[in-house]
Amino acid sequence: MNETPQTKSGWRILRRLLIGATVFVTLIALLVTEEDWRGKRAWENYQREWMAKGEKFDWQSFVPPSVPDDQNFFTAPIFNNMQNGKIVMLPYGSDDGPDSPVDARRSGYAIYRRQLTDLRAWQDYYRKPTNLRAVSGLIMTNGTLSEHITNYVNHATDEFPIAPEPQTPAKDVLFALSKFDSAVEELREASQRPYANVPLNYADGFNSAGTLLPVLAELKRCSQLLQLRATAELADGQNAKALADAKLFLYLANSLRSSPFLISHLVRLAIVNMALQPIWEGLAEHQWSDEQLVALDAELGKMDFLTDYESVMRGERAFAIGEFENQRRTRKMMMLRDEGGLSKMVTVSLRFMPGAYFYQNELAFAQESQRWLLPLVDTNSRIISPSAIQQADESVRAELKHYSPYTVQARMTFPALDKAVLKFALTQSSIDLARVACALERYHLAHGEYPELLDVLTPQFIAALPHDIINGQPLHYQRTADGQFVLYSVGWNETDDGGKVALTKAGSVDREKGDWVWQYSQK
Repeated sequence: MNETPQTKSGWRILRRLLIGATVFVTLIALLVTEEDWRGKRAWENYQREWMAKGEKFDWQSFVPPSVPDDQNFFTAPIFNNMQNGKIVMLPYGSDDGPDSPVDARRSGYAIYRRQLTDLRAWQDYYRKPTNLRAVSGLIMTNGTLSEHITNYVNHATDEFPIAPEPQTPAKDVLFALSKFDSAVEELREASQRPYANVPLNYADGFNSAGTLLPVLAELKRCSQLLQLRATAELADGQNAKALADAKLFLYLANSLRSSPFLISHLVRLAIVNMALQPIWEGLAEHQWSDEQLVALDAELGKMDFLTDYESVMRGERAFAIGEFENQRRTRKMMMLRDEGGLSKMVTVSLRFMPGAYFYQNELAFAQESQRWLLPLVDTNSRIISPSAIQQADESVRAELKHYSPYTVQARMTFPALDKAVLKFALTQSSIDLARVACALERYHLAHGEYPELLDVLTPQFIAALPHDIINGQPLHYQRTADGQFVLYSVGWNETDDGGKVALTKAGSVDREKGDWVWQYSQK
């Protein structure tokens, strides 16, 4: 078959196009390969530079060591029974207990509002035959989700023992909680084990935190029980038992200290703040002896959330980087997606994503952590500057406005700076205030009054006075005309508000305004 001149010309054009396409694809491949090499090299150079300064970026360095089951608190029989639902250590039924302020009943921040636990409300709760609550939920009607309001009855008497005749509020509460006496003693015995490491498959990265969540939930439930039990024991004059429960309380918080995940430490913070409530009540009512105050100070002194902040942020960084690296190897990413109002975990394919994308996001996350997260807490001077945190937060927000595929995932994973650091600062400040308050109470026991100045407390009643972690200055202290005192930090607004606590419109404590105050109600 003879080719016409037009046919020959067409073949020549096609060959040129194919050659051009081949050259173009080759150039693209070369550019991608070059970019992958550049990204990998930049990331490796950064690691070498900072590893020479002592930094670690591999998640394996932050995994707690494996320990024998018979020496591990989290593998004790009592804890296994709690996790499999055989024991539910909660001081209330499915209706969440009596109607009392959340700040006072759960979070422990009642110390700033000078509220004792309302044991009479709890007595009424346990002695009432039923508690009727209105609840709302989503129901399916003709294929459409809608809200439905209903009432249900929770029988408290079916869940807690009740004395035949009313006793004092404290005795009735303790009688109701007596159903947990043996479980609490088993928990106390387990706390004597030398290790407390939650068994997790850390190779799953952040996904292993899903296994951690039930453990955290059990610890919070135990904390709510111990908070109510310890305050009732104090009110009933059982100070030794209250001290034992307070120490167990603080142990539960410290049991999570080795965890490399931020969520574990946020739960620790919540537990500590709950534990401070019975300690505060015992101080307010002058119920702790000198020996017991020394023991409480020793337990509180073991906690250093400023140092823990640096450790957990390094752990979060390492696991985030590990997650990016896993995505590079598998070219898959797990993420939550909203489907019909419900969150669902889905797998997103990253098949065509170049390696440079992952390397550069690992580098960006490491750089931003080193630049913004770690310097926020100065462990040497023990100072946290809210204004510096605000500036850092604003800088990060400004950077977020500039889109780049080499930083997009790093910034999606980056934690909110101000909220996380605020919780660490507030809790450590509360611990410092509690320790000084214990020293003040020891002075009061010895002299019948509080001192004019804090300086006289050292070294007899406290080894060294902690300073205000917000500005490095001495904590504010003054005796009041009624024989009490006001002790406070200037708080997150860095302003001396004269020892006044700020409240939100809803009536809860505003942690970002006003002072962080430790004081007692006027008699």
